[in-house]
Amino acid sequence: MKQNTTLNIPASPKRGLVHKFKVFIETANAWGIFVMGSTFVLMIGAAYMSYILRSDLTEFNLERSTSYFGQAFMYLAIGLFAFKAVFFLFIIYKYFRYKAIKSVTNEELPTVTVIVPAYNEGKQVYDTLISLAESDFPHEKLELLSIDDGSKDDTWHWMKEAKKVLGDRVTIFQQPKNMGKRHGLYRGFNEGKGEVFVTVDSDSIVDKDTLRNLVSPFVVNENCGAVAGNIRVLNNKKALLPKMLDVSFVMSFEFVRSAESSLNSVLCTPGALAAYRRTAVFNCLDQWINQTFMGQPSDIGEDRAMTNMILKQGYHVLFQRNAFAYTNVPEQYTGLYKMFIRWGRSNVRENIEMSKYVFTNFRKGSKFGPRLLFISQSIKILMSYPFLFFMFFFILTHPLLFLSSTLFSILILSTFPVLFYAKRYNFKESFWAYSYSILFTFGLFWITPYAIATANKRGWLTRELPAKK
Repeated sequence: MKQNTTLNIPASPKRGLVHKFKVFIETANAWGIFVMGSTFVLMIGAAYMSYILRSDLTEFNLERSTSYFGQAFMYLAIGLFAFKAVFFLFIIYKYFRYKAIKSVTNEELPTVTVIVPAYNEGKQVYDTLISLAESDFPHEKLELLSIDDGSKDDTWHWMKEAKKVLGDRVTIFQQPKNMGKRHGLYRGFNEGKGEVFVTVDSDSIVDKDTLRNLVSPFVVNENCGAVAGNIRVLNNKKALLPKMLDVSFVMSFEFVRSAESSLNSVLCTPGALAAYRRTAVFNCLDQWINQTFMGQPSDIGEDRAMTNMILKQGYHVLFQRNAFAYTNVPEQYTGLYKMFIRWGRSNVRENIEMSKYVFTNFRKGSKFGPRLLFISQSIKILMSYPFLFFMFFFILTHPLLFLSSTLFSILILSTFPVLFYAKRYNFKESFWAYSYSILFTFGLFWITPYAIATANKRGWLTRELPAKK
């Protein structure tokens, strides 16, 4: 008689990891479907409630118009809405006027120094350096520098590993202590020999043709002082926040910066990928490294500050849609709001600095573009508190009307980013624009007011090592 036996074969570690990964992906997909579904339920419900409550909205507006304060606020809101509508149409026009500059020949390409500052980046810095070294750029014209800014993890180890692979093609430095990204870049600027400096964050990967596309405008346009790269999200395969941010980044870069570039006035060259003319950098380097705000050394917003100082010199600042970098973004709410606080504080500071020169004769030719962009950004900052107070008043007096009208507005206004992303990339992923708008409206509305109130505070806020358990 044959015995029926069952063999208990233990799963291999590799098989166990694969199973866990599949479970994780399935869970992430299920959560994504839930969030996306909830988004549509909320907005469709809001549209229906807005229809039901339309008479209440009319009554609310009539109530506001009976008081002096209410009338003043309504006229202000109508004026701002009209300005924003005209501004948006103008930006659309400038977007369609934009054309990326094609790569020049190898002979025409300038010598380039790529600077990669790193802090607590771990193995990612290795991938970044290898990615840059594999660029389709003449090796004899490319200098690659990387600076470890006193990391507390194994970043320096991975930089040395990259050095073993790349040899003389990369030069690595180690700061004696953590001094901040600005000081890491400062060392790179002083060490580099290139006619053009390219700065790349140590958590970013570039395409093979990114560098040559990024620096070609310096050859074509002698007035070009800086170039912004096109930033996409690297870690957008699983976590939901990166998926949302990828749609937001496409809108911010490929739409907004394309229009700004048509005005020769991109306001911020991103730290993840930017290029600067050497002479423009050294014209303001001392001022940049010693920059202060309210008596405190500036340790944030180094990219916006450099862009601002180069614009002030009269140079054009452009955007290259065909120069891609893929960067990691926060996957948790805590990291996201800290990143936005840092950006918000930088915007407040640099708008103040921009106000000191933007209405002077700071460059040849038309100055309409930077002035218009400055006014638009200033309005957004200045009106953050009035609209915050109005929002709380609206919530306290008409909570259901506030919720329905706000969600319905998101449905209307976010449709443009959805269509834009769908046209440029992926229809299915484009719907994350709706989820992101809801998150931003209800979960990040406080960022700008808080950034204004704490603009003097220092600190990077992110990239610190997690506490050991």
